[in-house]
Amino acid sequence: MKRCFSILICFGLSFVSYSQSYWQQEAHYQMDIDFNTKNHQFDGLQELTFINHSPDTLNKVFYHLYFNAFQPGSMMDVRSRTIVDPDRRVGDRISKLSQSEMGIQQVLSLKQNNSELDFNIEGTILDVNLNEPIFPGDTVQFDMEFKTQVPLQIRRSGRMNKEGIDYSMSQWYPKLCEYDKDGWHANPYVGREFYGIWGSFDVRIHMDANYTIAATGILQNPDEIGHGYTDIDLQNPPEKLTWKFKAENVHDFVWAADPDYTHEIVINEDGPNFHLFYQKGEKNKTLGRFGRIHDQNF
Repeated sequence: MKRCFSILICFGLSFVSYSQSYWQQEAHYQMDIDFNTKNHQFDGLQELTFINHSPDTLNKVFYHLYFNAFQPGSMMDVRSRTIVDPDRRVGDRISKLSQSEMGIQQVLSLKQNNSELDFNIEGTILDVNLNEPIFPGDTVQFDMEFKTQVPLQIRRSGRMNKEGIDYSMSQWYPKLCEYDKDGWHANPYVGREFYGIWGSFDVRIHMDANYTIAATGILQNPDEIGHGYTDIDLQNPPEKLTWKFKAENVHDFVWAADPDYTHEIVINEDGPNFHLFYQKGEKNKTLGRFGRIHDQNF
């Protein structure tokens, strides 16, 4: 009995010690995106508030620029053409993208607490030298201007997917790399799973008024938008609408946009409401899938 009690005490002390030593980083994004649907490009402003919860002093930071993987000659392109992969969606398709079809992510400027930073872009990684170190517990603000061209969809994210959706957007913005007990995870993207910092997103998307957007989080201005978020029928809308979304404690901010989307809201009295987006002719299929998912999980 005494031995069992001692084991329980040791286990409890170990758990407390682990809990006290555990940490993870924190990132809060504010982004403003002006989208051009004619050339599939957008100009972006990003304000990133980063809190260093690690016990380490950081002299550099790194960002992922995922869309640069979708360029002929990229590491992802070479890997996909030279190594057998059970995922056959890629193959040699990246190598055949034209200048107007490839993904491009350019960083035009980057500041740390209003001070310009030097940086270098190598494929899908942005390598940044800091003007001031980030000490344990510090909060720092990074302000970035960037420009992006959305690639034809080959894997996960991009434009004109096989279902006919104009834009399917995940990992679409310059994203701070994860820093954990093993250091920076600034791995070039070659088509595998994502590892990043959890945080919050406050995103504004300026897009042609005929597009409907489905996105992570909660739309903050439904009365200015309509499109199924409210019953309001906008009279004489501007050329572009400004969509304002907020999301808390998520791994990524994803969104999809299409001019042919129909948007329906299913009220759920026991939890969050469900937003269904589907194209013409897809209603029965969409509602059927939703019914099965709802019955299995709620």
